[in-house]
Amino acid sequence: MADMQNLVERLERVVGRLEAVSQASDMHRGYGDSPSKGAAPHVQAFDSLLAGPVAEYLKISKEIGGEVQKHADMVHTGLKLERALLVTASQCQQPAANKLSELLAPISEQIQEVTSFREKNRGSKLFNHLSAVSESIQALGWVAMAPKPGPYVKEVNDAAMFYTNRVLKEYKDVDKKHVEWVKAYLSIWTELQAYIKEFHTTGLTWSKTGPVAKELSGLPSGPSAGSGPPPPPPGPPPPPVPTSSGSDDSASRSALFAQINQGESITHALKHVSDDMKTHKNPALKAQSGPVRSGPKPFSAPKPGVSPSPKPAAKKEPPLLELQGKKWRVENQENVSNLVIDDTELKQVAYIYKCVNTTLQIKGKINSITVDNCKKLGLVFDDVVGIVEIINSRDVKVQDEFPVPEQFKTVWNGQKLVTTVTEIAG
Repeated sequence: MADMQNLVERLERVVGRLEAVSQASDMHRGYGDSPSKGAAPHVQAFDSLLAGPVAEYLKISKEIGGEVQKHADMVHTGLKLERALLVTASQCQQPAANKLSELLAPISEQIQEVTSFREKNRGSKLFNHLSAVSESIQALGWVAMAPKPGPYVKEVNDAAMFYTNRVLKEYKDVDKKHVEWVKAYLSIWTELQAYIKEFHTTGLTWSKTGPVAKELSGLPSGPSAGSGPPPPPPGPPPPPVPTSSGSDDSASRSALFAQINQGESITHALKHVSDDMKTHKNPALKAQSGPVRSGPKPFSAPKPGVSPSPKPAAKKEPPLLELQGKKWRVENQENVSNLVIDDTELKQVAYIYKCVNTTLQIKGKINSITVDNCKKLGLVFDDVVGIVEIINSRDVKVQDEFPVPEQFKTVWNGQKLVTTVTEIAG
């Protein structure tokens, strides 16, 4: 009897995969051309990824429904934009940096839309699913991560496993559909790593001939008879930032922005954060400051038979500046104008949460920066590989700082000081 049950389950999985491939074939009709006709080998290989794990992920997401299905449609849109870039790269030569940024902009905007959807649905019972997708959707940015796009995808995918493990723990004995969802979703990024290793080992491969790329090719012109429904339209634009009528608000904002506009001299007033002031290098500090906030608590269904207790009054969280793994957390800082992070690494990210009337400088090169739920924040940084993302925040000013070469040189000639113009200044 057990053998018969196993056989039935295997047959169901095979049928599911065949349906997924059929759906993926319909999906490709929206591109106007058959994916296997005349397309470059690396485009055909990407189409195989769309027809396999992506189609399976979309199918199971539709069965789960709700926010998971909506999120999957957004991911699908991002993958179609990525395919359009791959088609463009197969037909055109690489453009200049400023034009390349324009080509990458739709993908970057779609990544932000996926991330924002999670932030707007913090109370969802499927919050762990949404978080897994939001943490790993940055992998679509591999097209700008030369010379090591593959390791970048792996690192981003690893970040999602914290939440996929929560999904597995919650549903492994309750609903196997969610377990299959995790397998299908993670396999997208696993197979993408193999795809990148084969076709784009050191970065996105561009054609050596043809015109210089000006716009994306291969985008669907509209829904066709065999294709699925179009992706949902983007949500309404965020409400305009309210203008403060109080003189105090205006004065404090002006003072904050005046500090930012000082340019390089802003660093003169910064206070260095020594090792004994960092909680990850001084455990005694962590004990003094109470429990450390590790981001929003994911939704967990109440246990049957137990009525939920009333929520206690919200208490003020302690300020935090700490490196947790590869993530710098700067949280709950108020009225601080001299924060600085100076021992950064390329693989680290910065998450700035609920900071008010604060100035922060990040030295060195860092992977990405996220500003969440902040007010009147001044952010100064040297270099970011990925994106600077601002969510649910207002009155935020960002400044990318770089050194200015020395223009004059003053030396002692044995009798007096002599000032001359340096060679670099002409």
